[in-house]
Order: sequence, then C-alpha cells, then structure tokens
Amino acid sequence: MLEVSGISKRFGATVALDDVSLTVREGEILGFLGPNGSGKTTTMRSIMGLIAVDAGRVTWRARPVDTEVRHRFGYMPAERGMYPKMHVREQLVYFARLAGRSAAEAGAAADGWLDRLGLGDRANDEVQALSSGNQQRVQLAIALVHDPDLLILDEPFSGLDPIAVETMKAMLLEQVGRGAAVLFSSHQLDLVSDICRDVVIVDRGRVVLDGDVAAIRERSPVRDVTVKFAAPRPSAPNGSTPDGWEVVDDGSDGSVRLRVPAATDLDEVLTFLSRTGRIVDLSFGPPELSEVFRIAVGREGSP
Repeated sequence: MLEVSGISKRFGATVALDDVSLTVREGEILGFLGPNGSGKTTTMRSIMGLIAVDAGRVTWRARPVDTEVRHRFGYMPAERGMYPKMHVREQLVYFARLAGRSAAEAGAAADGWLDRLGLGDRANDEVQALSSGNQQRVQLAIALVHDPDLLILDEPFSGLDPIAVETMKAMLLEQVGRGAAVLFSSHQLDLVSDICRDVVIVDRGRVVLDGDVAAIRERSPVRDVTVKFAAPRPSAPNGSTPDGWEVVDDGSDGSVRLRVPAATDLDEVLTFLSRTGRIVDLSFGPPELSEVFRIAVGREGSP
C-alpha cells in the first residue's frame, strides 16, 4: 500500500503542495484529479523521489521509499521521458535493466510488451520517428516492462485514439487484477468514472474532496434532471422555475437539463415539468463526476 502523508512543498513563494495525503491500495486504481497547476504532477514526482518535499512522508508497505523500493514502481510522466534517438526495443530493455532485470529477462519482457501494444514491427525504429500515440504506448511499456507493484501514471490517455484508449483501460485493469496499485491522473473524467472506485481531487495544492465516486456524487448538493418533451416541444421553463432551480441546457434535440437542490423531491419535479409539457423521458440523479469536480474546485477548470 502506498501512503502519502501530509506532504508539503514550496517553490519560493509558491505553495505547490499543502498537507496532501492519499492512499493507494494494492489491487485498486485511484483517480487523482485537479485543475492544471493544482499539484498533481508535483505529488507524483514526490512519490518517485524526483522532488524532495519540505514536510510529510511517502511510504510503500509501511517502508520509506528509497531507491530499492522505487525499483518496484512504474512511472509514466506527462511529458515524454524517453531518449528520442534510441531504438524502441533498446529503450525498453534499458529501463528494464535499470529496474534490476537481467539482460535475458529484459529482452523477453520488451518483446512481449511490444507485441501486446502492437509495436512489434516498430521495435528497431527510433522513438522520435513514432507518432504521438505510439510514443505514448512506448511510455506505457516502459512503465510496465518490469512488472511493477505500483504504477504512477500522469495523463496516460493523452494523445490516444479511441481504440488505444480501450487498450490502455484493459491494461490498467489487468494490472490491478494481478495485484498492482495504480495512481493515475486524467483530464477525461468519463474514463475515471469507468475504471476508478475512488478519487482524490486537489486544488491549489490541497485535497478538497476524496472518497468513493458513487458516494461523493451522492453527497453533492445538487441533482441533475434531464427531461424530453413530446413534440411540439415547449419552451424551456427558464424564469418560471422554483427558487434554487437552474436550466443548465436547453437542448436542440428536444431535451432540457435542469439542476435542482439535492433535497428536491422527484414528485415535485414531475408535477412542475408536467405543467410545462408532455414528458416522454426523464432522468433524475446525482451529477456526473465532471460536475462534482467543478463544484469541488469552485470554478470552471480543466481536471
């Protein structure tokens, strides 16, 4: 289990991390979210020992993270962390050897991951000759080539096409299935909802929300209502809505989305909307993770 306990970091007058704590258990994926500049990458670099924190500590299985422990980690940075003129297979072998694998083990592992990620025919190409998406696949292979116990992935889905995204998701779930712990950040909150049970949201270097995704959605102070009316579609009930209700989207497809206080009763919603027009479809429930994120950080922002 990875435990990050109260880490803080300043860069001059800038507070990058302020008492950040999180836990990643083996066999689980933790989604790490926050606006740009919120401290996600600094936290990940701190775990990997690339940045020395001013306070707090990082442990793995209750042991301080030293070089030996870190050999059991796989790291995929948001920025390209490869040697652009090195051949793809050579690069994977090199990083596997750095993690303690023998030459034979490193070669076999490199070949296996290249085949699995559809890069077997590019093994002898220079990394700089690959597309952005294929470079991202190579970075994933580097993180996985030594079968790590912990994966730290900073924006692993960036630059991937939909097929590659599905491949990446399957790989992460496979790693969890074999018992690895996974911490990853992503701007694609629908993916986070798909594969993570728990998330930690940071903003301005502090944890502002954490826990089970379903539970934090349920705790939201609002509920989303999406209603579709029969044709001819009435005007959206803007201006005539009860106090605290908001028309979020007056859709061109005949649907209207509203946001109401969490305490609002569904019967109240149905009664009001039925006076507006004949309802043919309606959904009522907690907001999606993307909206929970915006509420948590208190402003519009990119996760």
